[in-house]
Amino acid sequence: MSRSVKVWDVPTRLFHWLLVGLVGAMWYTGQQGVLELHIRCGVLLLALLVFRLIWGVVGSQTARFSDFLRGPAAIRRYLAGDVSHAGHNPMGGWMVLVMLTVLLTQVGTGLFASDVDSMLYDGPLAHLAGGAAETMTAVHKLGVNILLLLVALHLAAIVFYRVVKKEALVPAMVTGRKALPYGVTPPFFAPVWRAALCLAAAAGLVAAILRFA
Repeated sequence: MSRSVKVWDVPTRLFHWLLVGLVGAMWYTGQQGVLELHIRCGVLLLALLVFRLIWGVVGSQTARFSDFLRGPAAIRRYLAGDVSHAGHNPMGGWMVLVMLTVLLTQVGTGLFASDVDSMLYDGPLAHLAGGAAETMTAVHKLGVNILLLLVALHLAAIVFYRVVKKEALVPAMVTGRKALPYGVTPPFFAPVWRAALCLAAAAGLVAAILRFA
């Protein structure tokens, strides 16, 4: 037996869908060579990622890294049929960490990258990279392919869970609710004002780095 339980808070859901939109916008603007808009989207994405790192420490239970980053034993139990996870399962939790790491690397290298072809637009911190700007640009371009692969794996996982496990992941990230067994304790949620403070801190940190670096 199961019942519908709220598992995802509003800040986490907003982060997810804003991330989808920004990654899509950055891919498109990068492909089309609209580099000024590409850089602006990158700065917004960096602030969003910094917010997620902070929220992963002080946010709601299912948003915290301590809730979904588990060791090999938890992964084995999950593969054996353990479904007592309100938020991310152990495998999905590590996928979140990989995705965040790749995105941070992508944004970080973009800050120091230099458009050596047109010489029109450089990353906001390209002046600090010196001779390493070309390397940063190469890593940034390679990272696009890695990110696209991760996105494809993520979409494949969504289809797998829907078809094989009969679990709809997308509606849960829209409504915040999913079906859980009665034995699973509902997660706790942090207040929205805390998320607002985290977002303000993230935006302020990114703005300070770009202004004073």
